Amino acid sequence: MTDAVVLAAVLGVAGGVVLTALLLLSRRLARGSRDLGSDAEQAAYRALHQASLAAPHLHAGLAGPDAARALHHLRELLGSTAVALVVGAGETAEVVVEGPDGDLHGSAARIAERVRSTGRRQVFPRRDGDDPLEAVGAPIVVGGEIAGVLVAFAEPVRAPLVRAAAEVADWCAAQVALGELDASRTQLAEAELRALRAQISPHFIYNALTAVASFILTDPRRARELVLEFADFTRYSFRRQGEFTTVAEELRSIHSYLELERARFGERLTVVLRIAPETLATVIPFLSVQPLVENAVRHGVEPGDGGGTIRIEARDEVTHTEITVEDDGVGMEPETLRTLLTSRDTGGAHVGLRNVDTRLRQLYGPGGGLVVETNAAAGTLVRMRIPKSQPQHETAGPPPVAADEPGDAR
Repeated sequence: MTDAVVLAAVLGVAGGVVLTALLLLSRRLARGSRDLGSDAEQAAYRALHQASLAAPHLHAGLAGPDAARALHHLRELLGSTAVALVVGAGETAEVVVEGPDGDLHGSAARIAERVRSTGRRQVFPRRDGDDPLEAVGAPIVVGGEIAGVLVAFAEPVRAPLVRAAAEVADWCAAQVALGELDASRTQLAEAELRALRAQISPHFIYNALTAVASFILTDPRRARELVLEFADFTRYSFRRQGEFTTVAEELRSIHSYLELERARFGERLTVVLRIAPETLATVIPFLSVQPLVENAVRHGVEPGDGGGTIRIEARDEVTHTEITVEDDGVGMEPETLRTLLTSRDTGGAHVGLRNVDTRLRQLYGPGGGLVVETNAAAGTLVRMRIPKSQPQHETAGPPPVAADEPGDAR
């Protein structure tokens, strides 16, 4: 066998190995592509991915840097050469363009004016020497008014892009509306807190200062202690930052409140605490337990002739912390309770109870509100269940302190 024959044989074997490897590689790539889904499924995934990236930037509205950041993802979503967002009209219009180099701001502003004047989607073919690209403009309608105009540029503009631009504009409007809804919920929560602070302010402050004044001459040291308790209570109740706190922080405020009330009631008011140490770090809505305690004092114990007892418990329920506030006071009819929790026109009575129930349902869903057990002359028990895991909620107070042992404190 000559050297040429041997060389040819070796090259043939090598070529066969390479061809086999290429065939195996192509089969593996084809199988991997199928694992990712069909072309239509992959296109749907890419569209949803771009939409999810753009959505957070639109929740703050169409003006400002956040909306501008959304344009990159909207351009990918539409598959257009460039995309523009026009907010406002005339000389004060804000125009943001995402795309290749080229002055499209003037074209986008003119297109937006036309869309605003008609209130409908408009297609704009290229005119010689004027617009570098064809375009489609669609209004972004929020609350019945045109909040902005979305303009997509391409060469040429085809029917799928025309339909897609209108759908994406409607989607942008929905995201802006969702952001406004979130802002409204935040404002409502702040309004509920202001209502609770207003409830605390006139009734309690007058009684607390009266109690302090009664000790100034007879027991100056006790009067000084009560002034400090009053300062701690008001500092916590009227703080401005943070919608959440911990069980430990809320209990500190409740301690100050009850010290001031016991200065008024004397031995007629008994308080029993049973707090599991593992519940102290649980994050709870700010001013969610203290109004329940004040409600027990004002509407449970105070109307009675002989005073009464208030029991505050916090129990560990694995995934939740259960907090109860119970009094053995006058109670109320169940039908009266239902009216208090559902009606806004109650003359200011039990506003704290109703506000806490509303805030809990907003945060934790329809089943997350207060559970109240009561009857005439049978006292009242109020229960709430708070999830232990709330990574989206932050507290504004210092870290909680640990309790020594669970038990009764009087």
